[in-house]
Amino acid sequence: MPLEPDLYPDPDRPDDATVAGGPPTEVGAGTLLGPGGTGSDATTRSGGPSVGVVVDTGVARLVAEWEANNRPPADLRDYLPDTDAIRRAALIELVMVDLAYRWIRVRKPKRIADYCLDFPELLAGPIPPELIYEEYRVRRLSGEEVRADDYVAEFPEQAERFAWLLEHDPRSGDAAPSALPAGAELQVGERLDDFDLVAELGHGAFARVFLARQTAMQRWVALKLSRNVGAEPQTLAQLDHPNIVRVYDQRVLEDRRLRALFMEFVPGGTLLDVVRSVRDTPPERRTGQLVLDSIDRQLSRKGVTGPGESSVRDELAMLSWPETVAWIGLRLAEALEHAREQGVLHRDVKPANVLLTADGIPKLADFNVSSGDTVAVPGSTGVVAGSLAYMSPEQLAVSAGGTAGAAADARIDTRSDIYSLGVMMWELLTGERPFPDDENPAAALERRRAGVAETIAGRLPDGCPPALRRVLLTALEPQPDRRWSTGRKLARQFALCLDPRARDLVDPRPGSRRSAAVRWTLPIMIVAIGVPNLLATAYNYYYNRETIIRSLAPVAQESLDQVHLVIGLVAFPLAGLLIVWWCRLAITVPRKVQSGGSTDAQTLGRARRATLGLGHRSVVVAFTMWLVAGLVYPISLQIVAGGIPSGAFTHLIASLAVCGAVAVAYPYFILTFYAVRSLYPVLLSHGEIHSDDGRDLRVLGVLSTRYLAVAAAVPLVGVAGLSFAGATGAGHVEVTVRLLCLGGIVGFIAVYQLFRRIEADLRALQRVVMLG
Repeated sequence: MPLEPDLYPDPDRPDDATVAGGPPTEVGAGTLLGPGGTGSDATTRSGGPSVGVVVDTGVARLVAEWEANNRPPADLRDYLPDTDAIRRAALIELVMVDLAYRWIRVRKPKRIADYCLDFPELLAGPIPPELIYEEYRVRRLSGEEVRADDYVAEFPEQAERFAWLLEHDPRSGDAAPSALPAGAELQVGERLDDFDLVAELGHGAFARVFLARQTAMQRWVALKLSRNVGAEPQTLAQLDHPNIVRVYDQRVLEDRRLRALFMEFVPGGTLLDVVRSVRDTPPERRTGQLVLDSIDRQLSRKGVTGPGESSVRDELAMLSWPETVAWIGLRLAEALEHAREQGVLHRDVKPANVLLTADGIPKLADFNVSSGDTVAVPGSTGVVAGSLAYMSPEQLAVSAGGTAGAAADARIDTRSDIYSLGVMMWELLTGERPFPDDENPAAALERRRAGVAETIAGRLPDGCPPALRRVLLTALEPQPDRRWSTGRKLARQFALCLDPRARDLVDPRPGSRRSAAVRWTLPIMIVAIGVPNLLATAYNYYYNRETIIRSLAPVAQESLDQVHLVIGLVAFPLAGLLIVWWCRLAITVPRKVQSGGSTDAQTLGRARRATLGLGHRSVVVAFTMWLVAGLVYPISLQIVAGGIPSGAFTHLIASLAVCGAVAVAYPYFILTFYAVRSLYPVLLSHGEIHSDDGRDLRVLGVLSTRYLAVAAAVPLVGVAGLSFAGATGAGHVEVTVRLLCLGGIVGFIAVYQLFRRIEADLRALQRVVMLG
């Protein structure tokens, strides 16, 4: 009988490896050596994979020997490494390979106890449950009658992990026999402790779940009966979140050798029921009401009375189908974030594990609680939790039987749950998963590593907003570091999909004018800053010439014209260079990421801040130049003309005030409107949203209000200037000032409209950014 494909190392590979050093890991058949050098299979809750030394375990040489000669090796010691610190870990790997060949290939069986007699160092620490499980598995594959319950009884210390491996190994299929104790043979209608069993909700190899009535508390509960091993209740009790099934307490029934874990009863069925309804419903008829109809059918089957008035149901019924998917996804992402904060991964996110309340609120259930928030996965025959169709590439890499050296680089953290959530939300949206169903983990891994095919992405419903498409595709990125890194950040993205203004702002339709405008940042800045400043310069020159310079000698007038020209030729280019340098990230980064270029998170954060400050930074430079000009011009008058009458200073100050206000207010609102509508959304759609963005948005809102006051001052200062113009008796100056007042009023109306648009956009973005 040939060995199963992809379960053992390729004999053509030059070496095989395990990792020595660092904390122990939980997943994988290989064993990591702790600081003391002894093997351990204990759970790790570390923040990342251990850093160790990669060494030869001899597994590849053993496989090559078996394949070449098809007979047991003379002595496994010949394949063990010389390094004492990793000898036991390597021995365990060798034993697992030797077991499979002996039982399946040549029918010369050998048990773990026999290996322990040959190698007493195996008893230097607890026998790894992965090794125990591997013996059980290969014995069954060889055709021998073997009961999981016998292994659970023989190895009580490893019973919980053994049970978990048996239930979650994708290779085991449905053939796993029940390992429940005899005390679990209960029937509906019986009473168990304080619980009346009303209906059986489900069963597996190691647990049965009943709908029960707790008489002491007079409430319905879901009662899970299993062996009294492990710390599942203590771990689940940490998870107190509205979108996670609540664990109330447990009872240990010693006489029956059972543990009764009673939890919140969620009667509305599962998301799998909804997915089935989606498949039977044409896309144009899918709305939030579809979820409610599925729930009502489940309530009717269970004989549960539906809710009365419910604001949640009313909200859900009004949503389009893409909005319904985002609504559910947001709540599940928040649940994953809460679990992550408690150091727990789910690792089996799928529709069947999402329960629905009568109101339609989704709740995550069936956490695989034996993991921490990050799991390193070494070993060539590791088994990780999860359903194959929803597994992330890094989970599949272990299930597909990667080498120890390759698997040592893998990390399973919350991004793996986010990937599974992305698959589930895609299936909920379309009725089908983004990848074909592959029974072979290796084939499934190859498909996932290639990413979502464009042909598959093109099947999204016509009404799917670009924002939701982007969010799901990012969640399904093959590389973990390109996905949303936490549940909270994913929740913010789903919240954006639920806000019509925000989602259309951040993800405009392809080919829209706002998208095209990103390529024209520098010309837009030149026009937005240059035109108001040129007009202000022209007004300033004309006003001062008519009120001050005209009264001077011709020679002085000519000299002051030259001063005007020099100031303009120096100030405009210098201001332009300073603005481009200070706003360089806002000019270059949005265009780069829109064109598909990659930018690190830190640069993206700085670019978002620079983009929101585009208008403010530009006008600060421009106003500074006007202040400098306001100092240089009187000094020039003093030098060239020998001074001016004291009354002329009033005209000088008035003209500078008006010109400064024009140079500040109008460019600010034009550039800020452009930045918020075109540039900033590009950076949000290509990066993660942070709480710092909320602060920057609030600051921009305050600044905009202040600049609005400056814009309002333009016509007011002009009105004040009319009295000065009238005092001089210069009629043509008075006409110019009146035109300024009229233009200032029209300009303020236009600026106020931009202000209202900017304010609405900022509020929409703040609603998304400040979530959580």
